[in-house]
Order: sequence, then structure tokens, then C-alpha cells
Amino acid sequence: MLKIAWSPIYNHPLPEGHRFPMEKYDLLPKQLLHEGTIEEQSIFYPRKLTEEEILAVHTTDYWKKLQELNFTRQEERRSGFPITEGLVEREVTINAGTIQCAEYALEYGISMNIAGGTHHAFTNRAEGFCLLNDIAIAAKYLLNHQKAQQILVIDLDVHQGNGTAEIFQNEDRVFTFSMHGEHNYPLQKEQSDLDIPLKDGTDDKTYLALLDEHLEKLLDQVKPDFIFYQSGVDVLASDKLGRLGLSIDGCKQRDKKVIELAKRNDLPVVASMGGGYSEDIKQILEAHANTYRIAQAIYF
Repeated sequence: MLKIAWSPIYNHPLPEGHRFPMEKYDLLPKQLLHEGTIEEQSIFYPRKLTEEEILAVHTTDYWKKLQELNFTRQEERRSGFPITEGLVEREVTINAGTIQCAEYALEYGISMNIAGGTHHAFTNRAEGFCLLNDIAIAAKYLLNHQKAQQILVIDLDVHQGNGTAEIFQNEDRVFTFSMHGEHNYPLQKEQSDLDIPLKDGTDDKTYLALLDEHLEKLLDQVKPDFIFYQSGVDVLASDKLGRLGLSIDGCKQRDKKVIELAKRNDLPVVASMGGGYSEDIKQILEAHANTYRIAQAIYF
């Protein structure tokens, strides 16, 4: 069964004036249930992260700042929104959901988080709407509990996974692969184990050929026993923050390539949704829903 992490707190409202599309976290599970892609029992409510799980990745001083809501104005601007108790609780819940997805992936082959993909969170700071790094926290959990020995992060959000790259810069057991817009946020990139920068307007054909070129090579090189997939849909041509040129079908083919690769090689995979900022919410939902439809079709 396809197990999906979701909680009502995923829909926690942002302060007035912030236009981050929070409604997708409410609408996406409803759409998947309505069309029959998933059933009610597919959805599980995440627990909360333990402090030990947080501190395996993030610094004590930074976690204390989050707990005390003690951000400077500059730190709040970098994070993307004012820090509130509700937003911290939301992040703690989302991150625990990715850990639990990892456990389900070990059991069923794949599991997915309706939110997550918070790849801009560094060991000691927040950036780009990301307070805690769910992929990093779940990867550390697997390593620390001897549930995985070699992890491959496939980050296909339009923005570089700079926080994940920083967190694992000295960790040989985690290989970070980021394929992202060359001229997009963040202005100053970190160094992933493999970065593929893309020109503005990159189309389906060019994008998918590049992905094909690297995916199989990565399996041979890294020899992973677990995959985390950041499946942001801000690669769409319609995305107001994206600057790439992918169609809905191109984004769907991208997801299919990654998920088929994992299935074909018997590698557990967790997908976290990442970004999506098209003006028309229907395009965001359709692109995200395709990721779930593909997983359901391939695995179940």
C-alpha cells in the first residue's frame, strides 16, 4: 500500500501578505482520494520529531532559536516568513513524516510526504521557506539506526538543494545530486556531490536527456541502498519562480524515470514534494498528483 504522510497542520496559515501556496497541502490529498489514486488508509498522521533526531543534523544553538522564536529580522527575511510557534510545530511534524515515510519505504518500496523537501535548511540556519531539513534528518535517522548504509539524494526541484549539500559536505555515506536552474535562487550555490545547472527555458527534451545521462551512472558510482527524491514541480514553464520550460507531461516523465529506476533496482525511495508556484493552483495540483499516480501504478 502507498503510505502518505499528511496532517492538518500542513495547512497552517501564514501571516497575512505571504503568498506561499499553502492550499496545495489541503487540496492534493483530497484530489488523490477523490480520483481513487489513494484510499483513506493510505494516509498517516506523522508523530513529532524527537530532539535527538533534530540535533543529529541541526546545531543546538539553532534549535534553541527555533524553540524560543528568537530570529532577527534578517534571519526572518532569509527564512521567507515570520517565525511562529505554529510554523515550527508544522516543520517538526513534516520532518517526522519523512522519517516515518523512510520506514514505510523499507517495508513497501516507496512512501511519500505531501509536504517536505525542505532542502534550503542548513545545519545552523533557515532559508527559503525551510526551517528544518527533512531529507537530511531522515537520512541521518536511517544511517544512525543502521537501516541504510549508502544514500542517494536526487533533488530535482528547480532550486539547488543548498542546505542538503552543506549538511552532507563531509558525509561520504550520503551523495547529493541536484539538477536545478543555473540562474535561480539561491544566488550563492553550495557544492553538491553532483550539480547539474540548467539554462533558463530548458525544455522537456533537453531536461529529460540530461536526467537520463546521469541517473544510471549515479547508481553505478554511488551504489546506494536508499533514495530520497525531492520532486518539486517548480520546473514547470508556468511556475512564477522557476524560469525553466517543462510541460506537465515533461514533469510527469521526470518522475517516472526516477521512480522506475528505484523500482527496477529494488531501492527503497521516499519522495518529498518540494516547491510549486504556478499562478493556477490546478497546474500545481496536477503536477504533484502525477507523482503519486506514477508511484501507485509502478508499485501497487
